[in-house]
Amino acid sequence: MTRRSRAREVVLQMLFQQDLNADVPAQTVLEQMQERLEDETLSRFAWGLFAGVMEFRTALDARLEAIAANWSVKRMAPTDRNVLRLGAYELMHTDTPARVVVDEALELAKKFGSNNSAQFVNGILDRLMPASSRTAAPSSAETKPAL
Repeated sequence: MTRRSRAREVVLQMLFQQDLNADVPAQTVLEQMQERLEDETLSRFAWGLFAGVMEFRTALDARLEAIAANWSVKRMAPTDRNVLRLGAYELMHTDTPARVVVDEALELAKKFGSNNSAQFVNGILDRLMPASSRTAAPSSAETKPAL
């Protein structure tokens, strides 16, 4: 697991915690992140993602509901909605390549979600991904010949 993947995993855990227990103070979340991510650079990266999702959560939820046909954010499984919030935030508010964002979100959905989570997350984030990213050159993993 890459360092940033680990940071995203911690962010997802903190978003999940905040989603189910909104009374947890931001300072507590920050301290928990710093405990889990002993590297200061990673902690700052994770905090930036967490704080960004929390700041734009209402707008992110509205965008996700507009894309997810027949699904309200409240009806989504807590893990799925927080993976989607994180992915949507990164797609819309960071310079992380869209394919990286989607790949990372899929890995989180597979690890923490149900059997159908990755497919659900992929379908929604694919619709949120900018058109230019969908037509971009395939990653090296996609161009490897089948053995």
